[in-house]
Amino acid sequence: MRQIVLDTETTGLSAENGDRIIEIGCVELLHRKLTGNNLHFYVNPERDSHEDALKVHGISNEFLRDKPKFGQIADQLLDYLAGAELIIHNAPFDISFLNKELQRLGREPIHSLIAGVTDSLVMAKDMFPGKRNGLDALCDRLGVDNSSRTLHGALLDAELLADVYINMTRGQDALIMELNETPSEGGEWVQIDLRSVQLPVLHANPLEIAAHATLLADIDKASKGRTVWRQHEPA
Repeated sequence: MRQIVLDTETTGLSAENGDRIIEIGCVELLHRKLTGNNLHFYVNPERDSHEDALKVHGISNEFLRDKPKFGQIADQLLDYLAGAELIIHNAPFDISFLNKELQRLGREPIHSLIAGVTDSLVMAKDMFPGKRNGLDALCDRLGVDNSSRTLHGALLDAELLADVYINMTRGQDALIMELNETPSEGGEWVQIDLRSVQLPVLHANPLEIAAHATLLADIDKASKGRTVWRQHEPA
């Protein structure tokens, strides 16, 4: 599976009101592993950044004057993203800017050429309900070193988000073998018949059952009654 962790910096907060992309950072994951095949652009937005945006990203209008316009990097960007799943923190924001830039060029929306979009902010809110789920907060919570992040930067933020995403989804690949993996050095795949193996059944004792019930109640309380088991309780 090919995934691209993507982040943008912009002149302001509203693509519909004329704000533009000034920086794009992309980090490639292949089968959940960093490949180093990253992509990064500074983009001439053909307008100045808002003062508040400048305080966030620190990229001056003068610095961007001689950078390529979006139309000049669009083909390279789209070729790189084609067929991949995008991972974006607060995806509607970045997608709205990408689609607006593509619309100006008479191109199809980004969804027409990618496999899909995963919003890591939505994932984080589901995993950590009621907590701060910005990128810095997630780095702190998951042990990702963000000490070099003094200002927002698209490539740095994409690199941090890639580490955050891998940490948030670490359990997903525990029982999965990728089809294109190779056997260990000098070995061959060995198929083991487990049908004759009798696995012991360890039943929880009363204290463990009570502790489990308390944990479920705490999780249900934190999610304000939106847990799956609460929703599917018999009437």
